[in-house]
Formats: sequence, C-alpha cells, structure tokens
Amino acid sequence: MPERPLDSLNQPDPNQDSTLRPSLFSEFTGQEKLKERLEIAVQASQQRSDVLDHVLLNGPPGLGKTTLANIIARSVGANLRATSGPTIEKAGDLAGLLTNLESGDVLFIDEIHRMQKNIEEYLYPAMEDFMLDIIIDQGPNARSVRINLPKFTLVGATTRSGLLSSPLLSRFPIRERLDYYSADQLKHIVARSAGLLRVDCNLEGALEIARRSRGTPRIANNLLRRVRDYTQVRHDGRITREIADQGLSMLEIDQNGLDDMDKRILEAIIVRFDGGPVGIHSLAVTVGEESDTLEEVYEPYLIMAGYLKRTPQGRRVTLSTYETLGYPPPKK
Repeated sequence: MPERPLDSLNQPDPNQDSTLRPSLFSEFTGQEKLKERLEIAVQASQQRSDVLDHVLLNGPPGLGKTTLANIIARSVGANLRATSGPTIEKAGDLAGLLTNLESGDVLFIDEIHRMQKNIEEYLYPAMEDFMLDIIIDQGPNARSVRINLPKFTLVGATTRSGLLSSPLLSRFPIRERLDYYSADQLKHIVARSAGLLRVDCNLEGALEIARRSRGTPRIANNLLRRVRDYTQVRHDGRITREIADQGLSMLEIDQNGLDDMDKRILEAIIVRFDGGPVGIHSLAVTVGEESDTLEEVYEPYLIMAGYLKRTPQGRRVTLSTYETLGYPPPKK
C-alpha cells in the first residue's frame, strides 16, 4: 500500500477508526466555552420539546466540526443525515434530502460555503418556515409547488465563513467558531486514542506527538498511527518521548510541528521573494500547490503560530521565521 503524503495529514483519513470520535459532550476534549453553549442549547430545546435551532460551525479542518455534529444528533436523540456542499449539484438533490427527513432529524452539510448560490436559496424557506418551494415545468406552464417539511436542525460546517452569503448566515441562530487546541489538550486526546487503539503510549510520548500536531486533533490521531507503525516495526511497540521523536523525525516533522510543505512555503517567501510580500497565486505556483489548499490547510496554522502574516500587499514571513529556519534576518 503506498504511503500517504505528508500534506495529507490534515485531510480526513478513510481508514480512521470511527471509535476514535467521541460520542458525548463529556468525552469531547477542548473547546470548553463552545461546548457549554451547545450543551445548554440542546438541553433547553429538549425541555421545550422542540427541535434545536440551526447551528453553524466554523473553523480550520480537523478541529471537530463533524464530531460535534454527531454529538449534537446523539444528544437530541435524532438521526444524522450527512452530506457536503459540493455534492449537492442541483435543486432536486437538496429537495430529496429535505423531503426524506423525519421530525427532529439533524441534517449535516459539510463545506456548506461551497454550495451553489441558486441551490442555497432553496434552503431559506426550509430553514425558516420548514417549507420547500419547487418550480415544476418551464415557461408558461411553470408553477410553484409548496411542500411542508418536518421540523429539523441544520448543522453547517465551513472552513471559510466569509464565503457564506448574508441571508444564509442570518438564518443560523447558533454560530460557533472552533479554535486550535493547546498541546496539553491534544495530549489527552492522543492518550485517549492510544487507549482505544490499544497502543502502549506514556504521557511523555503523547505530549511529544501533541506538541507537533499543529493544534489539530485529526493530525494528532494520524501522527499517533504513524508513530505506532514505526515503533511496532523498529522497536518494542511502546511509545515514549524518544520513540515519538524518532518516528516524527522520520516523517520529516520538526520540533515546531512544521512539515515539508510548511517549510517549502516559508522558504519560498524568504528566498524567492525576499521575505514578501507575495501574492497567494504566485506563491502557489512557486511551491506547486493549489492556492485554495494554501489558504485553507496551511496558512491558518502558520499565521496562528506566528510564522506568516497577511497584509494588503500579500504574504510576509515574520522575524521569528528566519530564526526557526536558520536564515539570517533581513537588515531592514
């Protein structure tokens, strides 16, 4: 089986054991204030015997938006129907999803910002009035048919909330943003996942993996699997700090959690563009990656960690980037 490229660490792993996902709010580590607000909203809706208000979850990939959607559905005792924005190609696809819902169901739309605008408009009456207006036929014979829908909860997930239209945004009474995790929070996630995978990993080993996981639980779980494979083949199967360091070094992930593509991005700005500013499209061509991937996958962490900054003129590296990568700082 071919090895997964390092730049895929931030993408969903089709082989990820579903049991690694927490199924209750009490099992979900981190995002404490967000979690408290969602728990209150869920309990209040249950006390009123009403459906939960529509929820929009915003944040970088891998922070737990899909997991929270599953937890919400389980907490309200409803079925979860999941889809994604790009797969809804025509209004009939959305109509089929909505008309097949049962009362109280949770409809989860991942990457909701990638829905086509003409299809998005069909959501407005469905979210507000639980009705669906469908146009039948064309030209002089066209007529509108209104279908009553059962009450449901729409949970939308997006990595770029700025691309959502104002009418759609305003129809989400609950809007929450997920932030990157601390190393200590990720340590507990790694330790929990190691227990579920029956991997012998001490807390120092879990912390070493957590420190270099870019603040993202999905990456932490993926790195845990890779280090598990390394120690299983090269050592005795037990993950300690030293073993974790050796395994992560083999994966070319340094002490700061930077992988090969992170370094290519930062070094390109330093070497090719004198530290910046540089436009995102020029940078994408230089490193051989799509500009959308740079913006959605790599830049959020590099900006949060203080290696990169966006300016009106383009991307610039910070002074700490020169020191981290071993380049002399600019004279000016």
